[in-house]
Amino acid sequence: MSDLPENYRALLTFIRELYGQSGFIPLHEPRFRGNEKRYLVDAIDSTYVSSVGEYVNRFEADMRELTGARYAIATANGTLALHMSLILAGVRDGDEVITQPLSFVATCNAIAYQRAHPVFVDVDRDTMSLSPEALRAFLEANGERRDGGCYNRSTGRRIAAVVVMHSFGLPGRIEALVEICREWNTVLVEDAAESIGSLVGNRHTGTFGLLGAFSFNGNKTVTCGGGGCIVTDDEELGRLGKHLTTTAKVPHAWEFFHDQIGFNYRLPNLNAALACAQLEQLSEMLADKRDTAGRYRRFCREHGISFVDERPGTTSNFWLNAILTGGREERDAFLEESNGTGVMTRPVWTLMHRLPAFVEAQRGPLENAEWLESRVVNIPSSVRPA
Repeated sequence: MSDLPENYRALLTFIRELYGQSGFIPLHEPRFRGNEKRYLVDAIDSTYVSSVGEYVNRFEADMRELTGARYAIATANGTLALHMSLILAGVRDGDEVITQPLSFVATCNAIAYQRAHPVFVDVDRDTMSLSPEALRAFLEANGERRDGGCYNRSTGRRIAAVVVMHSFGLPGRIEALVEICREWNTVLVEDAAESIGSLVGNRHTGTFGLLGAFSFNGNKTVTCGGGGCIVTDDEELGRLGKHLTTTAKVPHAWEFFHDQIGFNYRLPNLNAALACAQLEQLSEMLADKRDTAGRYRRFCREHGISFVDERPGTTSNFWLNAILTGGREERDAFLEESNGTGVMTRPVWTLMHRLPAFVEAQRGPLENAEWLESRVVNIPSSVRPA
């Protein structure tokens, strides 16, 4: 550890004290402390283990209550939730979707599934989410309002949507993004995969855009193994989303009739049972994670380490806590030492415009995203052992 600054050595010691573990400390592992096993057995005993059942209905109702959205549509995972959100938002073959380069690859994959073109606009350094200032600058330089929509002057393509991702559960500047999209006649979709329980004021992330997509993957705050959910206040889209994700089957006592191309994106009842049990514990999970973030915040302040914090007026779920190192060399030294000694840490994702599938995508200046890419490290953030 000779090449690692003393304050980072101290951080690794602090992490071990925080989690009380002498062995491997994962980045984020699930905790099953409630009714998970009881609900799973109940779902098995009901024989409804696939895409219909009491727990699917309950999960959707729970998500409506949690977020305040009028409609919630369960899906098999978060990527499918985002893909269906883009379908419902009207994104079609040949369109463009503006998004951020600092994101998990699923954001861009969902765009590609629609044979649309991602366009990358910079993020803000404090939120690591899409920058309203950068979005406005890009649209003023490249956008054109016509035919009731928004078009890219340099490509001639329709800019059908903007997708913002709330990075690591830190709410982005969503209200400003809503206003810009309104001004430019395009649709805002929220990739809220990481931000269950995160708020802007008293309003839940995922409910500001036309549609919001959540993930319940095994590494998320609330998990059911896989799982996803779309939320919206739009009645037509809420009903259509449920119809399309259930293979567009017209309800009937015995006939199989599908009135359009549908998608088998349904969440199995077994997974929904897990999700319902986990959602019952969300407030306790969030309290624990907020306490952990507070401990990291105080430690980092005392030891000269930059902790990535929620901005005023927002409440983060602190899904993954993050620090900013001094640069790539310092980042890599910390990553090597921490992982080599059994404390799991990770850099931020490789920026999307560096990946082979998206290297040709149009992009604006990405100074902030590239600055963050060289510095961000996620540190262990699980709900602490009982």
